[in-house]
Amino acid sequence: MKVNSNRDISFKSIYTSSAVKKGLELASSNGALFGASATVAFSALRPLSIMCTPQTDKENRKIASAKSITSSLINFALMLGLSIPLAKSIKKIDTSPAKYLKKETIIKLKEKEKDLTDSKGYVFATQLYKLGIASFVAIPKAIVTACGMPYIVAALSSEKKSSGKKYEKNLSFKGVTDKTAEGIGKIMNKERMLNFVDKYKDSNFPMHITAITDTIATLTFMYQAHKSNKIEETRKKTLLYNAGISTALSIAGGYTLDKMLDKPTENFIQKYRKINIKDKNLEKQIQGIKIAKPFLILGTIYYILIPFISTFMAEKAGKKNNE
Repeated sequence: MKVNSNRDISFKSIYTSSAVKKGLELASSNGALFGASATVAFSALRPLSIMCTPQTDKENRKIASAKSITSSLINFALMLGLSIPLAKSIKKIDTSPAKYLKKETIIKLKEKEKDLTDSKGYVFATQLYKLGIASFVAIPKAIVTACGMPYIVAALSSEKKSSGKKYEKNLSFKGVTDKTAEGIGKIMNKERMLNFVDKYKDSNFPMHITAITDTIATLTFMYQAHKSNKIEETRKKTLLYNAGISTALSIAGGYTLDKMLDKPTENFIQKYRKINIKDKNLEKQIQGIKIAKPFLILGTIYYILIPFISTFMAEKAGKKNNE
């Protein structure tokens, strides 16, 4: 009886934890930054998985690890700088929709007995921006990753101690003006946009956008790495195979696992709603669960499970190609 009691307390804490709630609210209000933060957390485990892969060349493992570290850090920096202003602009629309949206737009997006910000159409339309910004920066991120990766490899290979100097950088964000919110509102007011929202608002858009972003980023990185003259030719093929295999397996596995977890997720949401029925941010947290789901699934697959497989497969494919 004591064990069951402890287990109940443990599970209940997940539903009532303030940290979990804050994380879900971040996923809802700024999915791109949530995803970037999750990527940084998962990326700490990916190099460990890569370095533990048997029957693979040490340098190839080091290059694959460097790619993972570089990509996650660059992604987080870009998302931190770009997603916060965008999220603030959309927050302005949330607060004063009549100021930025036409009356007809609000009527079309709003569901009966629900606030506008909780309606499927409005959530989908705004999440296209919040999550879509990751797709927007996927190409520059991949280019910078390919350019910066050799330096990370050099840093991992270097045995020199740091000079001890500390560098501090202060990040500053300019105030967000109404112009960004007005621009988003104008696009949301367009008939074509409203038709698109109505057609796809019930789709699995968080997973679709994440998969598209990963595909764009991987293809861009592979092209840029192939052109790079700073990556050893004998290592290049293995690196490209690793990137392609990782993303393909991640997306395929992600969709499969996402479908399998539909019912458990819905059960979790129902229980979460019941326990937190009086929470004023409940609907926002529910949205956060749906947004966080693909990030956590793909993160677990891409950063923990697949590196072991893709590194091994890439090693074999690279050797065969070089021979």
